[in-house]
Amino acid sequence: MWSGIDKWSKRKSRHRGGPGRAKVQLHIITGFTKHAHLLLRTGTVPLSTVMARLLSGYAASFNRRHKRSGHLFQNRYKSIICQEDAYFKDLVRYIHLNPLRARLVPDLSALGTYPWSGHAPLLNKKKCPWQDTEYALSFFGSARAYLQFLRKGIGQGQRPDLVGGGLVRSHGGWAEVKKSRSLIKGDERILGDTSFVMSILADAEQNLERRYAMKQAGIDLDAVEKRVCDLHALKPDDLYGQGRQKTLVEARSLFCFWAVRELGVPQKALAERFSLTAPAISYAVRRGQRIAREKGYKLLEKG
Repeated sequence: MWSGIDKWSKRKSRHRGGPGRAKVQLHIITGFTKHAHLLLRTGTVPLSTVMARLLSGYAASFNRRHKRSGHLFQNRYKSIICQEDAYFKDLVRYIHLNPLRARLVPDLSALGTYPWSGHAPLLNKKKCPWQDTEYALSFFGSARAYLQFLRKGIGQGQRPDLVGGGLVRSHGGWAEVKKSRSLIKGDERILGDTSFVMSILADAEQNLERRYAMKQAGIDLDAVEKRVCDLHALKPDDLYGQGRQKTLVEARSLFCFWAVRELGVPQKALAERFSLTAPAISYAVRRGQRIAREKGYKLLEKG
């Protein structure tokens, strides 16, 4: 996995600052025999797209190298949205101390030589151009301060408070929740305080409500197609043609934006529909969003 990320970043320049790419900031990584932990910040491309590129690319490379076929990973990756200000430092420490807790290295000094970790780059003992060490160290002030913070966490052991469920944790854990007469809502996909968790859940609920409203109004891909064609004076066949005229490009981009953001259509499905690659659809979605904003286009016309 480590070598896969290294080759991926060098070939595609997808680490921070890569022009026209995903612009993912990878802060921390620790690899094990059968899994890995990553702490990253996504940019304009959704996490699902980033992980699909990374994991599918690694699986294809692994299968070619070992002359095998079929699935490589047993399950889908697990992701947790984290509140940066409150938990970044603790997450860095927890992830980097994992090899020590798993007894893969005997002590903190040996952790600096563990090859599948982002710990050594933070100490400037190893170069990883795709790891954003400068940003990570900015939370500690210096490599020395980072190392001291790491050392203080050695005796903490497992940290169940760092696996999501922010609302539960803000009430003092499950023991306190059980004593409470009020209903507390927890979500293991989110790591943060109550206000952070509620804001994330509110955004998700708003998106679901909007998509439900679209469905209730009879808005499907055919309706999106008709709306886009009406706005650009096109026929449906024109939309799926090979032309690259500005009007066609704008129409396809607007279609992709509304399909993904308003209806929740997977980008893979749109890639098959237009015979394009997933990255091309992702770019079209962003372009369509800009077009809709600049020209004031709405999927639902106001009656």
